[in-house]
Amino acid sequence: MNKTAAVRAVIEATSAEPIIFTTGYSSRIAKHLANRPNHFYMTGSMGLAASIGTGIALSSGRRVVVVDGDGALAMNPGCLITAGAFVHLPLFHLVLDDGQYESTGGQEVPSRRVNFTGLAEAAGYSDVWHVDDLNKFRELLHSELPGCATPTFVHCELTERDEPGPPPRIEADLSQHQLGFSGHLASCRDRPTTPRQPIDDSAT
Repeated sequence: MNKTAAVRAVIEATSAEPIIFTTGYSSRIAKHLANRPNHFYMTGSMGLAASIGTGIALSSGRRVVVVDGDGALAMNPGCLITAGAFVHLPLFHLVLDDGQYESTGGQEVPSRRVNFTGLAEAAGYSDVWHVDDLNKFRELLHSELPGCATPTFVHCELTERDEPGPPPRIEADLSQHQLGFSGHLASCRDRPTTPRQPIDDSAT
């Protein structure tokens, strides 16, 4: 499983749920695969994806998916304590762990020496998972995400590299992106979740 495959699996398993993509390649890959209004692409603020997701879940009561990175979580492990303190927080927190700060030059992250699942469990996350296989990851998304009503943590160990040549940087006006995402949150109030749709590769 590589980062592109993992991000694709997340997008295909979701519909209207707000998804916070951490800064770097995760955001760039997601925007390239399917630029949907429920996507929030962080461009900066590294380490705060889970904090943003926690705030949205608390204020809206909606299930929120966070696609975090190993380096980003290492910068702000305190976000686990905050999220884990809320027993009924509908937060589905994914960490894609490739062991490097990929978008800044591939500097090593000592993530394989850190027990992220142990940290999440100790912080109060009710369900904690570790996966390193794409099919098992897809199964986990489809079995656990729809009913997520408490802090849930998934450590995704990426064992394969992406193809060279990452998607371009996100250059859109940040204020317009924020308004679009806020508009999506407002439009989803009291609206049932829509059926999941596969990614249309022809549109990218």
